Amino acid sequence: MRTLSKSKIMAFRQCPRRVWLEVHRPDLKEDSAATQASYDTGHTVGDLARRLYDRGGDGELIDIDKLGFPAVFDATAEALASRHPIFEAAFTTGDALALADVLLPVGQRQWRMVEVKSSTSVKDAQREDLAIQAHIATKAGVNLKSMALAHIDSSWVYPGDEDYSGLLVEADLTDETKERVGEVQGWIDAAQAIVAGSDMPAIKTGPQCDSPYACGFFEHCASLEPVVEMPIQWLPRFRAQPWIEQGVIDLRNVPLEELNDVQRRVRECTVQGRVHFDAEGAKADLAAHELPAYFLDFETIQFGVPIWAGTRPYQQIPFQYSVHRLDARGHLEHGEFLDLSGRDPSRAFAEQLIADCGDAGPVFVYNAAFEKSRMAELAGRFTDLKEGLEAIIARVIDLLPIARNRYYHPSQKGSWSIKAVLPAVVPELSYEALDGVRNGGDAQEAFLEAIHPQTSAEQRETLRTQLLAYCALDTYAMVRLWQVFAGRTNWRL
Repeated sequence: MRTLSKSKIMAFRQCPRRVWLEVHRPDLKEDSAATQASYDTGHTVGDLARRLYDRGGDGELIDIDKLGFPAVFDATAEALASRHPIFEAAFTTGDALALADVLLPVGQRQWRMVEVKSSTSVKDAQREDLAIQAHIATKAGVNLKSMALAHIDSSWVYPGDEDYSGLLVEADLTDETKERVGEVQGWIDAAQAIVAGSDMPAIKTGPQCDSPYACGFFEHCASLEPVVEMPIQWLPRFRAQPWIEQGVIDLRNVPLEELNDVQRRVRECTVQGRVHFDAEGAKADLAAHELPAYFLDFETIQFGVPIWAGTRPYQQIPFQYSVHRLDARGHLEHGEFLDLSGRDPSRAFAEQLIADCGDAGPVFVYNAAFEKSRMAELAGRFTDLKEGLEAIIARVIDLLPIARNRYYHPSQKGSWSIKAVLPAVVPELSYEALDGVRNGGDAQEAFLEAIHPQTSAEQRETLRTQLLAYCALDTYAMVRLWQVFAGRTNWRL
């Protein structure tokens, strides 16, 4: 019998196939950049939690990387006898093991367990996580008086100077955890039965693949399933899962009466291999917006643990923009902002944005809610810039609804993201031709690397070049989409 870690038991709770693959074929796992970023944030929050809970300075970290197994269990036993705060205490019941984020002594022989999460609220999966942790610790002989889950307070504002008191808030889950602990041994036994088998469980991909966590085995599992020429998932905003459960996986097999107008258009264009373009409608949508016009796009970064005073956890902070200005003669100019100094870029960003966007003319964006929200947040932080930022917000025109209502190409596969629409409308332009940074996730990774103090000046300049090229393509793409939709294809831009 294997000793299953808490993470593997949680993997079983998500999907029996996942835990089997975690044990037998971990080489097939491909975590996304977003998943890796989530892990990194979790480690950062965990490190900070040790500082916050070790107020007396006498806490002990059971360092599994240095000690290894089974030494961590002996070190934990010694730490329990010391009656000091313990971090990453290791417990095993033979069939399962877990590392407790925080154990705090209470009374003479009891302990308070605190599990630390980087989320901004308590999730259902985290309740199960805590129940598993409590079951293993209790069975290993720890007398737990209470159990809590600490998570990030998203409304908290970082005051600066490394003062993170107040970042974490606790939810006491003692009563409900005690009620659920009785279920845990059944989970462990069932997980053990799965991993003991020589055959991978026959489970199809479905909602469990990204709930409660994105599964790194999705691509592998999907590759084992039949290739569907026109998958039902291409139908936008369509509740596909009930149909998939009935065996309907091809969009051609969905009755037309089940689809709205947009879904029908996608189905018809896909089946017939034709492009839908309401050129007159698109031209009419844009007719009221006279030139000069501005085409604007932001890149942002967020930190679970804020690094700049005056910002909140997970707040989207703009660090870069690109803006193209098109005048009535078809003359195109470009402006941009990018701060890789490592300092808070917010105020300089807002000041230059106001200058670069002029006083009049529509400001075209793609998915207006994002840019408008960022500018509203900046206006709230810098009241002296509020008037200028709100003036830009009032001029914003969203190209996304025009694209969604007036244009569809089968290559979009049900998506109207600019990266799906651009190569369909303007085939000679492609994000794939860019070097290094090709999407928003790449841009965030590049920014973090660029502001890291150990990044060389040469590499920082390489990243700067890549970031500028990517953001500039975003706004130039909007210019070209506008050109097609406005019927100005005779202009050389």
